[in-house]
Amino acid sequence: MELNLQVILALMALPMGTAILLAILPFDGLRRVLVWVSGLTIAALSIYGAWAMRGTGGKTTFFQFDPAYAESFFLWGGIVLAAVMLILCRRITKREWWIPVLVVVQEAVLVWLEAGHRLPAVKNTIAFDGFTSIMTAIIGVVGSLICIYALGYMKDYHHHHAEMKDRRRSFFFTLFLFLSAMFGVVFANNLSWMYFFWEITTLCSFLLIGYSREEQATRNAYRAMGLNALGGLGFVGAIAWLSVGPASVRGLDLMALTGMGALALLPACLLAFAGLAKAAQLPFSSWLLGAMVAPTPVSALLHSSTMVKAGVYLIVRFAPVFQGTVAGQALATIGAATFLITSLIAITQSNAKRVLAYSTIANLGLIVACAGIGTPEATWAAVLLIIFHAVSKGLLFLTVGTTEHKIGSRDIEDMEGLLVEKPFLAVAVLTGIAGMFLAPFGMLISKWACMKAFIDGNPLLAVLLAFGSAPTLFFWTKWMGKVVSIPAGKLRTDYRTAVEEKASLGVLAVLTAAVCILFPVVSWNFIEPYLRGAFAATGTVEQAILALNLSGSTLAIMLIMLGFIGLLPISVFLHPLQKPAARYLAGVNREADSAFTGALATQKLSTRNYYLSGFFSENVLTKGGIWVAIALLALLAAILWMQR
Repeated sequence: MELNLQVILALMALPMGTAILLAILPFDGLRRVLVWVSGLTIAALSIYGAWAMRGTGGKTTFFQFDPAYAESFFLWGGIVLAAVMLILCRRITKREWWIPVLVVVQEAVLVWLEAGHRLPAVKNTIAFDGFTSIMTAIIGVVGSLICIYALGYMKDYHHHHAEMKDRRRSFFFTLFLFLSAMFGVVFANNLSWMYFFWEITTLCSFLLIGYSREEQATRNAYRAMGLNALGGLGFVGAIAWLSVGPASVRGLDLMALTGMGALALLPACLLAFAGLAKAAQLPFSSWLLGAMVAPTPVSALLHSSTMVKAGVYLIVRFAPVFQGTVAGQALATIGAATFLITSLIAITQSNAKRVLAYSTIANLGLIVACAGIGTPEATWAAVLLIIFHAVSKGLLFLTVGTTEHKIGSRDIEDMEGLLVEKPFLAVAVLTGIAGMFLAPFGMLISKWACMKAFIDGNPLLAVLLAFGSAPTLFFWTKWMGKVVSIPAGKLRTDYRTAVEEKASLGVLAVLTAAVCILFPVVSWNFIEPYLRGAFAATGTVEQAILALNLSGSTLAIMLIMLGFIGLLPISVFLHPLQKPAARYLAGVNREADSAFTGALATQKLSTRNYYLSGFFSENVLTKGGIWVAIALLALLAAILWMQR
């Protein structure tokens, strides 16, 4: 196999073409066929492109794709994009006046740079390396599965919300446009081109979050647009500094090289600021929580495989620049503090989507912390975290959406006995949860690598990691306990799950286990070659890679453990659980064993988890975390000002 420009262009063009066709096609049957065919093709093409990277020996492959119309296209495309966003701002409130101002300022700076011919030329406009390969596979496979899942889910969604206007044509158009933009973000080596695709993801997130057109959804959509536009200001600032400052570069590959030294630190921090907003880190986390009002495929797409991953992707790209700098330590502290605070808040949540939202912010914080440390070991852990989080969290978001339609609730307490009622969904939930915290799944391996890197780089971060990891054990375990418990009383009415939902959930569940088995292969063929290129100037990468490689006996133990965990779904499907016989409840059983009459009164039988909201106040922790993050950002700005 050979990696070529046609494959890369096809990965950007195919979802774009599909989006246009979906906006035109009026019939559900045609839409279903097109989404299936296009989704499977994109997934296959992304796997092909990623695997073809092995043929290059891990070296970065550059492509000079710069037709005569390219700069004009991105200039006018940016102007049109800004105009569309300004039109969409017609429903803003007085308190949201700053959103269109940010849009205008960013586009005005870019037009000034382009009109004055101040933008440096970029020799290689497209780049593909091991990290790009991983992101390509995540976007193509997980993203396509989410689009296929949405076929069945959105039909059921409008069945449950009959009062809502059916806008599925625009919905699927936006989903595939999102995938096209994400491919553009990870392929672009030209920062101006990357910014264009970056802003398309912001526009798409606004449209998807506000899908229902209800007031709460609209306000949350504007919040997402505003906070991401604030981050975009940092992106534009980096482009401007690189264009008119002493560096005079616009290629991501040149800027990310450690050879640029201090010249790269200021724009890298500006781009990291944009990444923090896109990845919903404190103090920008509120937009991700607000996005939970959107249909479940939106939550999965934004928070597992695409939008938030664009943020950490950009930050991790500059890990070599942050290594050994005070600015990098400040950035790492922001990520670690976000990890600790949002993990504690997740304990207090019974709404499954909010648990997933806070967990997402927390894990992204851990990735940011690794990038801030910037060593090869920390970067290795960051890339692994991106992989495992994308698959497991995508599975969990989708499973919660289907479960909500089947039982009428997304509350963890209402999922009691799911293993009896809906064993397929229960196994999917348990697989996703296991992938997030249970040995031998990859998140635990990644945290081990994080701990090692933090101890060597900043012991304070290791403490934050330890205290932040403890709450994750708490909230994942209590959710798992509810799913496997056997309820008292009557079982709820059963509903058929759409084939698209079952197919997507089944594949993601298998992938969650597969990436655990195959992560050494991924490391050897993609992550390690990327590290050798990114840290070539440091001369320490080989020693770091050698220290990170697991022994054969350790890998064997992991496989044995995974095999035992795999017995759970097999036993459930071969021997379905049944409601137990009547039990003694210290009185006369009532209401199908869900209550009993004692000496004085009838008592209802119920079980409930601890949420410790009295110890960990969501409001107090959120406000405190925001001020901590703002203080750290101010410190980062002061450091850069002194080093300018």
